[in-house]
Amino acid sequence: MAIQAPATRPANPRFSSGPCAKIPTFSLDLLSDAPLGRSHRAAVGKAKLLAAIETTRDILGIPADYKIGIVPGSDTGAVEMAMWSLLGARKATMVAWESFGAGWVTDVVKQLKIDADVMTAEYGDIVDFDKVDFNTDVVFTWNGTTSGARVPNGDKIPAAREGLTICDATSAAFAMDLPWDKLDVTTFSWQKVLGGEAAHGIIVLSPRAVERLESYTPAWPMPKIFRMTKGGKLIDGIFKGETINTPSMLAVEDYLVALDWAKSVGGLEGLIARATANAKVIWDFCDAKPWIANLANDPATASNTSVCLKFTDDRIQDGAAFAKAVAKRLEVEGVALDIGAYRDAPAGLRIWCGGTVETADVAALMPWLEYAFEAEIAAQ
Repeated sequence: MAIQAPATRPANPRFSSGPCAKIPTFSLDLLSDAPLGRSHRAAVGKAKLLAAIETTRDILGIPADYKIGIVPGSDTGAVEMAMWSLLGARKATMVAWESFGAGWVTDVVKQLKIDADVMTAEYGDIVDFDKVDFNTDVVFTWNGTTSGARVPNGDKIPAAREGLTICDATSAAFAMDLPWDKLDVTTFSWQKVLGGEAAHGIIVLSPRAVERLESYTPAWPMPKIFRMTKGGKLIDGIFKGETINTPSMLAVEDYLVALDWAKSVGGLEGLIARATANAKVIWDFCDAKPWIANLANDPATASNTSVCLKFTDDRIQDGAAFAKAVAKRLEVEGVALDIGAYRDAPAGLRIWCGGTVETADVAALMPWLEYAFEAEIAAQ
């Protein structure tokens, strides 16, 4: 008997984990106020950049004495800037449980050649933070974008620590409650949870991080786009909108529009609620089906943004080929785009559930996921 396709389709099939779905109200007309063809150093450009910084502070609840800068190279550039500028003053601990965290390990151990302990966990788990020495400088991802496993809270990070905490929060910011008092450096990109355009990153520095920048000079040459100090003092203009290199004012305008939308849905609390509602649709679906499961093994550490899934049916002969075929079938049907697992991750699917995604669309996708599974099982 032919497998019946579901009648209802997601209104928006964009479930990519980056760049992510635009805000539901997005229209190019919303960007008409962008100061195109103007210098970012003109008053209008500086005002837009400063507005982006201070609205970010307001929505995320970042303390007034923390510095926020817009930097080049997306989240990757922000993380590299932090590691190149701050590490080396003391021993480091590199914590990784997915591909991006593993990349930071490679950069620190093999490129910068810093004395570091390396702590890792398999995809689907996170490391035991009770065993992390926070008297060293600790580098970690808050949310494993490619594994769907996150730090549940900051309780394991001591307030009285000697080292700095450097946190890659790119798929956590605007969807999870980050404990700013436990984070000395936090980085993210607005192309994730707020669905902004790529290429720009955000770096947030605590007073402790600023003190390290002003008291420590790394042994290696510092690329221009990583330099945050001059003459032993913080280049304060970076944190007022005077960017290191030329930003896209169109992308900045897009971010400002997304920030305004975020405020309209209840700010951080509303964004967290939207992402969690989206993820719960998938969690509940997995609980009800014996052939699919969350890649995250512990519900307490399951991501509410990058929800990663694994197929568990014994009839599947080639896991990687099967997952790719399911993702391809859903793409051809026009109901889910770009949901294959990350190339370094275990075979499966990855469905973005950040706040710009509508819960109704996630719910509409679930019957299609079952349809594609059954169709591919029949096709084996």
